[in-house]
Amino acid sequence: MAFDAFALILSMLALGLLFQRLRVFPDSAAEVLNKVVLYVCLPAAVLRYAPRLALGPEVLAVAAVPWLLVGATVLAVSGLTRWLRLRRDEHAVLLLCVALGNTSFLGYPLVRALLGEAALPYAVIYDQFGAFLILSTFGLYVLARYGGDAEPTPRDMLRRVATFPPFLAMLFGLTLMPAEPPSWIAGGLQRLADALLPLVVLAIGLGLKLKLPRDELRPLVAGLALKLAVMPALALGLAALLRLDGVQHDTVVLESAMPPMVTAAALAISHRLAPGLASAMVGYGILLSLATLPAWAWLLQRL
Repeated sequence: MAFDAFALILSMLALGLLFQRLRVFPDSAAEVLNKVVLYVCLPAAVLRYAPRLALGPEVLAVAAVPWLLVGATVLAVSGLTRWLRLRRDEHAVLLLCVALGNTSFLGYPLVRALLGEAALPYAVIYDQFGAFLILSTFGLYVLARYGGDAEPTPRDMLRRVATFPPFLAMLFGLTLMPAEPPSWIAGGLQRLADALLPLVVLAIGLGLKLKLPRDELRPLVAGLALKLAVMPALALGLAALLRLDGVQHDTVVLESAMPPMVTAAALAISHRLAPGLASAMVGYGILLSLATLPAWAWLLQRL
């Protein structure tokens, strides 16, 4: 299953890059595909797996890990900024791209491929109550502070949460959706969820920029080392500290090892915060994660 998933990723990524070079699709194609994923595939995946979750203390522990990693990110990036003498906009990009991983678009299908179906409900919790809420609070604060916007109000944050389709699907899935819906519903949701990975990777390939910002090479290397190596290592310790075991333990570590979130980088670019660095963090992060994610999965199997 894992080999199939990574073969599909490489194939769709190559197709996306080829289509981008040949200009087969309009410039807006990647954005359209991402919206299909956001409004259709992701909610379907959430509805398919969230109702299977048995709520308990371990669910709170899973949701706590990404928030604890935000604190570690702030400390680590602040230290890097002083050591490498980073600019203010570079500091902001690292805060966003290290704290926020691609825990849904890539996270759901890759967790399923590397850990199995039982891990999906915990990946949904990590993403929706962790990464998404972090983007809607910490992420908006960073953009406002470093991008020159007005500081977001609690009402702004609530509106963002209340209008996010996967989060609404999560609430419905945890309250009203039966764990075993009729087969025609379950089958339809599964087919839509299965479309998540190829559509996401094709969209990434269509929009991927691999220009290396030479003047920003040091923050790029440091940021990717934090995101792909240091944060998963910290998650490994936090999972043990919170007494997570089995599939819950492995899920939080693997989700923390996902490459930088595309949305976080796009927001940084739209606010003119080191756009070259933000784009490179996503592009090179995705490529490097094709090696680091299987390595983390291999390590977890042997712990």
